[in-house]
Amino acid sequence: MTQVLDRIRASLIGLRMPKALESLDHMMRCLERGEISALEAIDGLLAQEHGNREGRRVTMGMKTSRLVPIKTIEGFDFSFQPSLDRERILALAQLDFIERAQVVHLLGPPGTGKSHLATALGVEAVRAGKRVYRATLAEVVDMLSRAERDGRLPERLRFFARNSLLIVDEIGYLPITPGGANLFFQLVNQRYEKGAMILTSNRGFAEWGEVFGDPVVATALLDRLLHHAVVVQIEGASYRLRAHADLIPEHTRSHASITPPPLQKRRGRPPKHRSFDLQIG
Repeated sequence: MTQVLDRIRASLIGLRMPKALESLDHMMRCLERGEISALEAIDGLLAQEHGNREGRRVTMGMKTSRLVPIKTIEGFDFSFQPSLDRERILALAQLDFIERAQVVHLLGPPGTGKSHLATALGVEAVRAGKRVYRATLAEVVDMLSRAERDGRLPERLRFFARNSLLIVDEIGYLPITPGGANLFFQLVNQRYEKGAMILTSNRGFAEWGEVFGDPVVATALLDRLLHHAVVVQIEGASYRLRAHADLIPEHTRSHASITPPPLQKRRGRPPKHRSFDLQIG
């Protein structure tokens, strides 16, 4: 028996299964006392190792996806934002929109939970084994601009395109550098109908011409980003400023509704399988 256990230990070391190795003696004692069967012992060892590896995979995935600090659906205070349909968000957390290569737009004033929800959906995707990347629009444009200067733009576009889910946060918060709108359009065009995206913005779609500094490019962006879209509008006060609401000027407490403009009709043959799911709240 001792020799068999030594061989098992050597095998676990060779297979790089430290958690199973750590649990081996405990499992053997349970087995000797008749508390578990041999099959249950094997199952327990494998479950320990699998859980350990899965935990490492998720932790690494959160870091490489830039989803740290981690936000979760469970940690979102839906009671503070009654305009949100909780069931709708939970449905998005099932990740069907990723399989459909849809674009989820989270719109609303600052502090209403857009980034939290975007990150939380990204966390769910990483847990499900999806490849995810998150960045602000300013960061995306900066990376693309530097890649273009270095002659590596196609490589950088492929990097963004190979993620199952791309989260672009804070659209409309900072001005876009010259040429940035065209670079972002190239990215969107490369992912169009191939990869899912989540976009957060405090600006309505009618303002995107101003946001991107080019109405023509903004229209082309919206043409693709609203083709297969889920739009979630959040109307409410800032969660971060909830403890200091009395210090906020009255005219900034009431936020205007952010609604998308009607879609313009395409010329020529209509696209196949067009879907536009407008979810208010």
